[in-house]
Amino acid sequence: MRFIRFSLYSFLLLLVFSCQKSTEECQLDPKILDQDLNLQFTRLEDEFFNAKSAEDFEFLIEKYPDFAEDYLGRSLYSSPDTLISELIAIHQDSAMNVLYDSVKVHFQDLSEVEKDLENAFKYIKYYFPEFKVPKVYTFLSGFNSDLILSEDLIVIGLDYFLPPSHEFQPDLPRYMAERYDSPYIVPMIVTAISSKFNKTNPADNTMLAEMIYYGKAYHFTKAILPCTSEKYIIGYTEDEIAECYANEEYIWSHFVENELLYETNPFDITKYMGEAPFTDAISTKAPGRLGRWLGWNIVDDYQFNQDVSLVELMDNPDAEQIFRQSGYRPRNPNE
Repeated sequence: MRFIRFSLYSFLLLLVFSCQKSTEECQLDPKILDQDLNLQFTRLEDEFFNAKSAEDFEFLIEKYPDFAEDYLGRSLYSSPDTLISELIAIHQDSAMNVLYDSVKVHFQDLSEVEKDLENAFKYIKYYFPEFKVPKVYTFLSGFNSDLILSEDLIVIGLDYFLPPSHEFQPDLPRYMAERYDSPYIVPMIVTAISSKFNKTNPADNTMLAEMIYYGKAYHFTKAILPCTSEKYIIGYTEDEIAECYANEEYIWSHFVENELLYETNPFDITKYMGEAPFTDAISTKAPGRLGRWLGWNIVDDYQFNQDVSLVELMDNPDAEQIFRQSGYRPRNPNE
C-alpha cells in the first residue's frame, strides 16, 4: 500500500489548526523569563583566527582552559607546544581561512541565537532547578563537529550551520545536510540536553522503548521552546509533517499489523528509527525516522490525558506504562 498523498482540504484544515495552535503557544511565559541567568556566550572563532603567534595561542589556551581540555583535547597532546603547533598550522591553512571568511559573512550577528539559548536555559532551569547553565562557545570546526556538549560547556561548530545552499557543506547526505541551518541550532542543543533528564529502562530494548525515548526528547524540546515550529525540532519539512498527520492512521496500522512495537531486532528497529531519506518499509514518500515522530504523538497524548508535569514525564522510565496510559489514537484528518 502506498503512502497516500493528503488532500488539499485536509492540508487546509491542518494549516488552520497549526496556525491556531502556534498563536496560542507562541507567548513565552514572562514569569519564567524574569529569572536571573548569566549566560556566557563567546565567539572563539574570532579570537583564535585573530591570533598571530605561539604566545597568542598559549594565552588563549590558558584563558579558556575548559575549551582547551574538552574540545581541543589539551591533555591528549605530549606537550602544550604540540597543540600550539597544530593550531598554528590550522590558522595558516588557506582552506580554513576561506571557510572562516564565509562564517564571518553569514554569522555576523548571533544575538538571536544567544537570546534563544538564554530563554531556553531559563525554561530548563524553571522545570529542573538543578540544571547547571553551561558556557557556550562558537568555533570553526573544519567540519569535524557540529555540536559538542558536556556538563559545563557547549561548542557550536558554526561551519556546520552555513545555509544548505552554501558552497561549503558538511560531508553528509543531502537529506541530513538540509537540517544544518541556523534555525536548527537551538532546538538541536535543547534536544541533546533532554538526555540528561530522560530516564529509561536499560533492560527494555523494544522499538516501543526507543519510540517513547525520542517522543519524550521531542516533547521536552517543544516544552522548552514553545514558539519553535515542529519542523526545527524533528527536522521534517512542513509538507512532510502535514503528510504524516494526514496518513497517521495508515502509519499506525502498519506498526500494529506488523507487530513492531515489541520488536527487538536492531536491524528492524533501525528501519523505523534511524537516519534515512525515507521509511521505505512504509513508503518511499514517508520521511525517515517515522517511529520517532509516532513516539512523539504517543508521549504528547500521555502528557495531555494523564496531566503529568514535564518533570514527571521525563522521570518516568516505563515506556509500556506511558504507551498504555496515553490513550493514543491516530488523528483522522477527515473527521
